[in-house]
Amino acid sequence: MPVRVMVVDDHGVVRSGLRALLQPEADMVIVGEANGVKDATRKATELKPDVILMDINLPDGSGIEATRMIKESCPNTQILMLTIYDDHETVLKAVKAGAIGYVLKDIPPEHLARAIRAVNSNGTAIHPSIARMMVERLAVNERESTLMNLRRGPGLTLREIDVLREVSQGLSDKEIASKLHLSEPTVKSHLRAVYQKLHARNRAQAATYAAKHGLDV
Repeated sequence: MPVRVMVVDDHGVVRSGLRALLQPEADMVIVGEANGVKDATRKATELKPDVILMDINLPDGSGIEATRMIKESCPNTQILMLTIYDDHETVLKAVKAGAIGYVLKDIPPEHLARAIRAVNSNGTAIHPSIARMMVERLAVNERESTLMNLRRGPGLTLREIDVLREVSQGLSDKEIASKLHLSEPTVKSHLRAVYQKLHARNRAQAATYAAKHGLDV
């Protein structure tokens, strides 16, 4: 059975282009097209396609909202966002709404066909630049979470966290002072506060604590 695909985009030329692009794929067939949220929701319910290529910006609303409504009525239909929007917030909203893949319109034709097959097989498809952005965002969130936990838990100040991070990297007091533009006595003062708050006896124990809580990256 070929993969039954529906295309949702407000531009007729885009829909025609996607139809022409996918026509040579023997294992795919476009069963319908829609140009808006209401049209897409109605046709998805009628046709129950395997995969929907969904744009974000539609004349009567957002493709994200259409995704949410379609997934409620057609839970087995897989939705692959195909759009120009690559910001983190939009990607997350689409995923939360039920999209299983997210690719940009500059994707090579053969990669789009591969993405359709992937989501139809219960896999996923994420554009490389978006995947990189999401990984970087996760790293930022992890760092922010680490800082918050260190401030809420042992009650370290931001400067004490800076000093502790450098300790975990093996820097001496002199090196830390130079890197953070502090005096050595100030660094030593911060370290004493760190030891007291972490109940650490020495540099090694403080560095171990930093590594355990992800501050050494």
